Amino acid sequence: MRPIRWLRKNLVVVFGVLTLVYLIVPNLVVLLFSFNKPNGRYNYTWTRFSTDAWQHPCGVAGMCDSLTLSLKLAVYATIGATVLGTMTAFALARYRFRGRATTNMLIFLPMAMPEVVMGASLGTLFLNMRIQFGFWTILIAHIMFCLSFVVVAVKARVMSMDPRLEQAAQDLYASPTQTFLRVTLPLAAPGIAAGALLSFALSFDDYIITSFNAGNTVTFPMFVWGSAQRGTPVQVNVIGTAMFVIAVLLVLAGQLLGSSRRKVR
Repeated sequence: MRPIRWLRKNLVVVFGVLTLVYLIVPNLVVLLFSFNKPNGRYNYTWTRFSTDAWQHPCGVAGMCDSLTLSLKLAVYATIGATVLGTMTAFALARYRFRGRATTNMLIFLPMAMPEVVMGASLGTLFLNMRIQFGFWTILIAHIMFCLSFVVVAVKARVMSMDPRLEQAAQDLYASPTQTFLRVTLPLAAPGIAAGALLSFALSFDDYIITSFNAGNTVTFPMFVWGSAQRGTPVQVNVIGTAMFVIAVLLVLAGQLLGSSRRKVR
């Protein structure tokens, strides 16, 4: 009976640990196989330990070019979606206007709509407008796709903010600009940062929407898919491991920064 009681008491913790293991194990496999040296083209079975792929991460023709393109697209899409999404979130959370309910519904459509439908629709739009497929069509598609996630993250943060803090700043003769920059924006910063990080990850990782609007342009996910048909190179695992480590470091840095600020207060 004791094990059953312990399990009931710690059920949430057990499920949390199992979920974390479920999420981490694939990344550990990628890390492990980034040090593999396969005999053939396919990096699916462990052969022997080697650091050759880490010493020459750009050893595969075209891979680093596609990686650079994906990073550039992710940065630009993040900036565009974060700026537009933040302004939209403030408008939806703070103001009442005609069409507000319809706008709220339309914001959620890209999140609920299958990516195949959105990618095909945007591709048809660009074809009818006679716009050449390439960098800019991918960027427009990524901003449109990421915008909804930014609006949801920032809107949730804005709606949870205490309006009395802004009223207090105004009572202390702060101008609207000063109130926004020194009170409103710092309070909304966690939601904005969450939306920006989510946008970057979604843009960098997207394949389906990109494939409909890329033309001859090859992003990193498209390169990985194409190379998988002939044998995935070990360098792909190296890039995946590096991105995972950078993401973990950013999260840890954010947690440490937040804890240090709370200690100062």
